[in-house]
Amino acid sequence: MITDPLFIVGISGMLLCLIAWIRFNIDDQKSEPFFIKYLSTISFISAIALLLSIFYNSGDLGIVLLAGSIIAFVVMILGYFLKNAEIVSTSRGYLIPILAIFILRTFLYEPYQIPSGSMEPQLKKGDFLLVNKFAYGIKVNRIGMPSFLKSDPEYGDPVVIIPPHNPVPYIKRLIGKPGDVIRITNKQLFVNGKLLDREYIDSEDIILQRRFKYSPDGEVFTKEIEAKGELYYEYHGESKYIIRTTEGENQQYPQEWKVPNGHYFVMGDNRDNSNDSTKDVGFVPRENFFGRADYIWMTWECWACLPSFKKVGRVN
Repeated sequence: MITDPLFIVGISGMLLCLIAWIRFNIDDQKSEPFFIKYLSTISFISAIALLLSIFYNSGDLGIVLLAGSIIAFVVMILGYFLKNAEIVSTSRGYLIPILAIFILRTFLYEPYQIPSGSMEPQLKKGDFLLVNKFAYGIKVNRIGMPSFLKSDPEYGDPVVIIPPHNPVPYIKRLIGKPGDVIRITNKQLFVNGKLLDREYIDSEDIILQRRFKYSPDGEVFTKEIEAKGELYYEYHGESKYIIRTTEGENQQYPQEWKVPNGHYFVMGDNRDNSNDSTKDVGFVPRENFFGRADYIWMTWECWACLPSFKKVGRVN
């Protein structure tokens, strides 16, 4: 992310604004130089560039907030040293909210939007979640082993992970712990030889999106396919949640995996339409757990759609 041109432009612009503002207040100039005159505009554009870089590169905003808190604190101390009331009051005004957001987002809850339909039908693309950052221990970075209050995820937890091969958060269901043997036969899930209990709910008509490649020119296009989904309650450990299987999809021979030490096995609730440990995600290292999805606080399916709050509540 630090080599991204948008990130470089954003950081450079913010630092230039900060240096120019400090010099302006120290020199006590009566007339505003050009840079100071348009300081708000330049800093706003720089902040937008920085946020876009973080968004496009799936960066960790917490690190930026920590750096911002440190810079605001240093500037405030500088203001006290120079006995400049303007620098002290302004830097303190930035320090308090930035530090509060950093603490809330890093150690308590971080918002996360679901990017796909792998957890349908309960969690859908566009749902905004609050990820519990302290559920499995306290740490500053998104990934890495917790420094304090370490605990391990439990069966059935809706976990948010960051796969080693892709620095983008995924939400999945925790199915297997280190040493477990996972087996799938006729879409039935066995953990250590025990079949997970299911309870049939209903069937529903669904639309699947499939990507195809046109051979002559290699063009990839998406096609919608009508299908039938079957809904079940699945019971795993202390958890009860809804899964969906798709008729006629993902028919295959029985498969079996043994979870390595220090790793976990995860699956999507939309069993036949999920990229998880059965496919590209593979086994998830313990240090790659981002947190646990606890609450839905908003649904926003597209930029042109209106946000909805109908699904607000706890995630099962």
